[in-house]
Amino acid sequence: MTGFGRAEGVVADRKVSVEVRSLNSRQLDLLLRMPGVHKAQEAGLRQKLGDRIVRGKAEVVIVRDQAEGRPALVDHARVKAFHAEFVAIAGELGMTAPPELLTLALRMPDVVAGPTEAPAPEEWPGIYALVQQAIDAFDTFRCDEGTRLASELQGRVAAIRAMLDEVEHMDQGRAERVRDRLRGKLEEAAIAVDHDRFEQELIHYLEKLDITEEKVRLAAHCDYFNETLIGEDQQGRKLGFIAQEMGREINTIGSKANDATMQRTVVGMKDELEKIKEQVLNVL
Repeated sequence: MTGFGRAEGVVADRKVSVEVRSLNSRQLDLLLRMPGVHKAQEAGLRQKLGDRIVRGKAEVVIVRDQAEGRPALVDHARVKAFHAEFVAIAGELGMTAPPELLTLALRMPDVVAGPTEAPAPEEWPGIYALVQQAIDAFDTFRCDEGTRLASELQGRVAAIRAMLDEVEHMDQGRAERVRDRLRGKLEEAAIAVDHDRFEQELIHYLEKLDITEEKVRLAAHCDYFNETLIGEDQQGRKLGFIAQEMGREINTIGSKANDATMQRTVVGMKDELEKIKEQVLNVL
């Protein structure tokens, strides 16, 4: 959901610039800054922006410069109030108030404004057209970023599949190795056991170590993840859910491994999965 788009132009003799930027977030968190004379359009614009941006911590800034020949107005009371606050803070900190505090006060919001006049009828349609251009550029940025991200996610899923193949190889003959190890321990301890009872208990023990179902499900989840990744609709949340299911199977394989080499491979799978989860948050 990282993206950036910008557009600027002249509307009704005023220079107008629009910037759209967003960062990663699970939900849509939209901050819209626009000229006060067009506040009546905010609700409708916010709805349209939400439909296009969908998810992310987004900021849309519309800047409308003053028309030439029209003087800016300074809100003296607001400037004095800000300056007084800054001086008071400096005093509390035991500092001498520097002259730069006035400059800082003049830069605070809503202290400098143009004359209050109704905008030209054609101004808002022109501004909205620039907003559309900025959003289009924003979408292009995100599409390019999405192509790179899809390639990275596919590579990490492929890495998990490769490690799953290693687990499959290590799992071959594991039951026999466990059986031989347990028999060896009994022989070393010179303990006489009933053969039939030993086999029953061994079967029960090996069933707890069996990871066949987990391997099959994890492979299926990896395939489903890749299929969903190239889907046409917004799939970010679904990919997050699939990644959670992949994590469950990997954790179960690790808990049943009873083998140091296999557990190291499982740790590698977990590492790749965590990176997938981080990047999935950037997918719409």
